[in-house]
Amino acid sequence: MDIAVVDDEKAIREHICGLVEERQPESRIEAYATGGELLASGKRFDIVFLDIQMEGMNGIEAARSLRERREDTVLVFITGIKDYVFDAFDLYAFQYLLKPIDEGKFAEVLERAVQEAAKKKERRMLFIKSRNITLDQSEILYIESRAKKVEIHTVRQTIEIYAAMDELEGQLGDEFYRCHRAYIVNMDCITEYDSESITLTNGDRVYLTKKKYGEFVKAYMWHLQNGGVSSV
Repeated sequence: MDIAVVDDEKAIREHICGLVEERQPESRIEAYATGGELLASGKRFDIVFLDIQMEGMNGIEAARSLRERREDTVLVFITGIKDYVFDAFDLYAFQYLLKPIDEGKFAEVLERAVQEAAKKKERRMLFIKSRNITLDQSEILYIESRAKKVEIHTVRQTIEIYAAMDELEGQLGDEFYRCHRAYIVNMDCITEYDSESITLTNGDRVYLTKKKYGEFVKAYMWHLQNGGVSSV
């Protein structure tokens, strides 16, 4: 589970990170001081604990940007005042916690947020804005960049669209890995790999950048250890 904590107060940020780590030790936790930093990271998180009142881009604005990316992140807003509650729910916030943080309430909300995120991960969708279509990510074998176009190879068909690989990579779940500048693979669909290529369940082979081989193996092993499917 990938979890982000965003708060411009260092003490509160560290406190929340500590509470998450204590109750979800297997999760990967990232901390950010601003909403801008969260968005600039380009990373997709299963759960985001987001302070509302921050300098620059506030939490509501950051959340709106996440929703515009069509990310189905579980959002938990944290703030010292109740005035933003309706804005939060307009953005499909999962919960709204008030400062100072009540550790008992936090533990309860975290547990439910993890359950909700797990449900979303079971059937994660990819929305293709330029074509107005939605794909079940579990059916995507790999994505290939060809000049200005991108081909999405699924178990049923190949879909050609205009899109940026970086943008698609940011929308995909943890089971996808960018093995080459021109390829993103679904690790659940890998049948074989070596230091130069990866073979998918349909028999297609894609390039694996040699310098990323060690990183890929670690990512693939982590994927299998955390519930991923092995086709090797």
